[in-house]
Amino acid sequence: MKTKQQLDFTEGSISKKMILFSWPIFLSNLLQTSFQFIDSLWVGNLLGANALGAVALSSTVVFTVLSFIIGLNGATLTVLSQRRGAKDEAGLKESLNAFVFVLGSLALLLGLVGFFFSGAILRFMGTPEEMLPVAQSYLQINFIGILFLFGYNFIGTVLRALGDSKTPIRFILMAVILNALLDPLFIAGFNMGVEGAAYATVLSQGAAFLYGLVYSIKKVGVPFQAPYLPERKYFLVLFKMGLPAGLSMMAISAGMMAIMTVVTSFGEEAVAGYGAAQRLDNLIMLPALTLGSAVNSIAGQNIGARLWERVTETAKQATLLIVGVSLTISTVMFIGAEFFIRLFVQDPATIEFGTMYVRTIAFFYPFLGINFVLNGIVRAAGAMVQVLTLNIISFWALRFPLAYFCSQWLGEQGIALGIGLSFVVSSIVATGYYFLGNWRIISEEIGKQTGSKTG
Repeated sequence: MKTKQQLDFTEGSISKKMILFSWPIFLSNLLQTSFQFIDSLWVGNLLGANALGAVALSSTVVFTVLSFIIGLNGATLTVLSQRRGAKDEAGLKESLNAFVFVLGSLALLLGLVGFFFSGAILRFMGTPEEMLPVAQSYLQINFIGILFLFGYNFIGTVLRALGDSKTPIRFILMAVILNALLDPLFIAGFNMGVEGAAYATVLSQGAAFLYGLVYSIKKVGVPFQAPYLPERKYFLVLFKMGLPAGLSMMAISAGMMAIMTVVTSFGEEAVAGYGAAQRLDNLIMLPALTLGSAVNSIAGQNIGARLWERVTETAKQATLLIVGVSLTISTVMFIGAEFFIRLFVQDPATIEFGTMYVRTIAFFYPFLGINFVLNGIVRAAGAMVQVLTLNIISFWALRFPLAYFCSQWLGEQGIALGIGLSFVVSSIVATGYYFLGNWRIISEEIGKQTGSKTG
């Protein structure tokens, strides 16, 4: 089933293959981020700061509800990359079916629950009354299409686990182009407002999912098939690894939602400014997300083959790379913060908050990058409970409390400062677990449970 697009990370230069494998993931993440970026540009400029704030609030909720499945999806990357590294094609095919069956069912279920409880969730977050109707409509439409969002991201994850980071670009590029064309048409041309932005996104993601599914089967040879009830052992492995991974993502996204409640306490201008700053946040974080995903695949194959020296070298090379890249991007964002915020909104108070936030937090991002890289190595070993613990510490013991208390102390600027300080402490905790933790032992146990030929 292996194609020329799929890299074998168990041999050859790690640094060279890391770069070859990472740049398509970076481009895919950049394109993925541009979904929200494009929506925010059109909504902010055509409909104003209040509408932009409503989209920011709703996007946070979508990510929170979807994050449990995204976390389970992370287990997909770990299991399938280890099966590929162990040259276990039968186990790879059975594991793939198990993930499709369980994750597809959960996506449908969470889509229904999210649709009917959208209003209650937004009220719980303290959404300003002026934003509530628009935010609820945008949120419900996104929940209608949640299966599409999950589906094409899942296909991309499977391909990356097999060593192919280039093919997913096709699906995401198609979705982004469609979204860019449909956004102004639906928002202004059909006079649908914020709902138009939501429909444009859902239709674009649906087209990308269908194209990705057909292409990955016909051209790449991914062994997708009609889902059937998996064997018990695959359920056990999926939930042993996937449940903590899903809860880990929920801990992250729920922490983001909790921070949003701190932001809403400062009023509509702060919400809109934070919404614009988040779009820039997403761009700054792209290298960290990219290398976190890349080392998950690279380390996963080498762990499956029990090549521990290559795992250590992967961590070293990725850490050096992320620190250098993050510092460069942070400098650009710090200098151009006001210009970038003005791309989204023209309201002076909103621009002031967004600019202050970006400049305050910019140079803390290298620490977040270290966190992503080392957690990616640990995740590749299958130590999902440990990653869950690290994320709970990061968001609930550090990020939310520090953002809250610093905001009480310093006002609006304290939000960014508290979040930045949490990046520093989280990186120290992650480094400590990487060197002193038991994640290598856990990987051996996972290999035995999935029938690894090398375990």
